[in-house]
Amino acid sequence: MLKLKNIDVFYGKIHAIKHVSLHVDEGSIVALIGANGAGKSTLLRTISGLHRSEQGSVIFSESDITRKAPEEIVRLGISHVPERGHVFKPMTVEDNLLLGAYHRSARSGRSAVRDEMEHVYTIFPVLGQRRRQLAGTLSGGEQQMLAIGRALMAKPRMLLLDEPSMGLAPLIVREILGMIAQLRKTLGLTVLLVEQNARSALRIADSGYVLETGRVLVQGTAEDLLANRDVQRAYLGRDAE
Repeated sequence: MLKLKNIDVFYGKIHAIKHVSLHVDEGSIVALIGANGAGKSTLLRTISGLHRSEQGSVIFSESDITRKAPEEIVRLGISHVPERGHVFKPMTVEDNLLLGAYHRSARSGRSAVRDEMEHVYTIFPVLGQRRRQLAGTLSGGEQQMLAIGRALMAKPRMLLLDEPSMGLAPLIVREILGMIAQLRKTLGLTVLLVEQNARSALRIADSGYVLETGRVLVQGTAEDLLANRDVQRAYLGRDAE
């Protein structure tokens, strides 16, 4: 479904992503792990059009999206949930969700968008209970659910998730990652997951890539990466148990 071929990304003179190639099969969960500053978030932002690659290509469902604008990429079926979610805190839960369907409103109509919102509430019941509440008054875990729910309102085929467990308690981390696995199962979503809890991410993933200073250091099945001693030493510290 998604193929990156020899991607190079720069911040000024800093070579942040160096000749990175990866692929994500349709219906799979792929984990992207590595230390802070390895380039994981930059890679997601490049896929979603927020950064431009100097060289290489990004192919999604046989279409070259390397130079497309972020809003075009959303319309094609990729939704990006950024680090810390970035919900609109002065707005209600419901208004945040409606913003996720902004590009669909004219085409699909209000009734279809409302139906989709009710579907999000079945996935995240707590959001339905808080629908009139300001997003800024939600707990950290609830805000992360809202950010994912807002992304789902665009009816994506693929989710890019950047550190969905950041700053959350271990119990909530397990809940969020469990929900991500369930979304793949029930909606058939494809997921590219950047996650600080590398062991937890690999447990729900089919395969993974280890990034180090902008390069792919190791790649393989999730099972192989979990068993790799070098990966264990460097990245698979104590899990959120």
